[in-house]
Amino acid sequence: MLVPQGIWNWMDSGFTCVRLDSVSIYSLIFFSREVLKFTKRRKRLGAKMVRGKTQMKRIENATSRQVTFSKRRNGLLKKAFELSVLCDAEVALIIFSPRGKLYEFSSSSMNKTIESYQRRAKDNGVSNKILAEEDMQNVKEDSFTMGKKIELLEVNKRKLLGDGLEPCSIDELHQLENQLERSLSRIRARKNQLFREQIEKLKEKEKILVQENTKLRQKCGMPPRQQSREQEEVGVENMDVETELFIGRPERRSA
Repeated sequence: MLVPQGIWNWMDSGFTCVRLDSVSIYSLIFFSREVLKFTKRRKRLGAKMVRGKTQMKRIENATSRQVTFSKRRNGLLKKAFELSVLCDAEVALIIFSPRGKLYEFSSSSMNKTIESYQRRAKDNGVSNKILAEEDMQNVKEDSFTMGKKIELLEVNKRKLLGDGLEPCSIDELHQLENQLERSLSRIRARKNQLFREQIEKLKEKEKILVQENTKLRQKCGMPPRQQSREQEEVGVENMDVETELFIGRPERRSA
């Protein structure tokens, strides 16, 4: 870029006042614009040169793949060395290139590290095998216990249904009788509750129907219908529901 002599004089003079002619002023303005364009161009190129996120897939280009392998290999070897030095850790690293070439690093001895790994892996395998056997034994015990419980429940179920009572003693039969009576009490209570709920719903429906009937009779000019005393008594009698149950033969029931 060509800079006029007047501008050089102005730049060399620092903060001193330099007299510029019209050509020098025009050249200064042009120079300032060029500098601004150059600065913007550098920023734009710098933004384009920012490397994006690497996609985790195989690099198709062979040259790029080899270059990436070399860079990543050197970085991995460097990190392994730093880890062994900074943390006093035993580190062994083995890398095979796509062509089968071996690259390795060991902080002490590669064979010693591999033997330690194999020994530790063997111990872990034995421990895992023992744990697996213990878990299997626990599963078998749980299955046996669950089978016994299911069998006992089946026996109790048959007894409640009246089957298999021959080996039962008097105490066992008495316990079964008490259990059945408790069950019947709960059944009666639930049945009575359902009856009461149904009666309440029917009363609500009756009330709504009576109101609608009254409105219709008023529209037709008919007097409201009055329920006779006999109908009220019949309604009260119908509300009494027989819910008692009797266990035993009918002929033994007292009158």
